[in-house]
Amino acid sequence: MLKYVNYDIVFQEVPGEVTLAVNLSGCPNGCPGCHSPYLQQDVGQELTPAVLEGWLHRYAGEVTCVCFMGGDAAPQEVAALATGLRREGMPEIKTAWYSGRPSLPDGIDPGVFDFIKLGPYEERCGGLRSRTTNQRLYRVERAETERNTASSADGGSSEGTAFGAFRLRDITARFWRDR
Repeated sequence: MLKYVNYDIVFQEVPGEVTLAVNLSGCPNGCPGCHSPYLQQDVGQELTPAVLEGWLHRYAGEVTCVCFMGGDAAPQEVAALATGLRREGMPEIKTAWYSGRPSLPDGIDPGVFDFIKLGPYEERCGGLRSRTTNQRLYRVERAETERNTASSADGGSSEGTAFGAFRLRDITARFWRDR
């Protein structure tokens, strides 16, 4: 069962989006230096489609994205919630998943998300704002037949990793103020 501890409306986690960030508990990663160690515990309330839809109706017209912060213990449940948003007539709401895993878990369709952050927190490397970070934020795009590695206007590299019909385009550089 996926549990949330709290949520907030934020402006930095997903560039260009007003994001409803939902902090999920039960993180199995145990990253040294974690900024949210309380999320490693099995605490909080069950996150159901009804709870999520209630928040989105409450903040209708204000948020443009839902970001699941964590959920690595139950990636299929995170993907199911993201899929549910699309089925519930909310295609205008983008979805993001901040995962501490080094790679996308087997069986997860990246196409249910618009953005995916991958990588455990490594204190020596810093977070997404650090040029030396090991973490990466990807925009999920439909794969194109031609591969272009030029930098794009939004600060991301158009080079990415292909997953069937989808490609993950690295946009981490958008967090770097001196780019």
